[in-house]
Amino acid sequence: MKKTVYAAALMAVFASGSAMANADLAKAKNCMACHNVDAKVVGPAYKEVAKKYAGDKTAEAKLVQKVLKGSSGTWGAIPMPANAQVSEAEAKTLVKWILALK
Repeated sequence: MKKTVYAAALMAVFASGSAMANADLAKAKNCMACHNVDAKVVGPAYKEVAKKYAGDKTAEAKLVQKVLKGSSGTWGAIPMPANAQVSEAEAKTLVKWILALK
């Protein structure tokens, strides 16, 4: 029983560390200049993005392309510019993290 509790606690630590690492990646790639987890800044809050795309099986691929190439019209008149400083692997990591937010 103690091993099960310990294993669950250890998994929670790793999961929260991963979530923090992805928030750090968003900060490092300057995403947080226009976005926030909980509140609209220039672009939508990440939780709103997760809510909008919940259940959409194509969301990850669509959003990765939006991060890389930019986007306009989905959340209003202000376009999101392309993010040349973000690799495709980083975009996938960021999008998976955003879509997992609740």
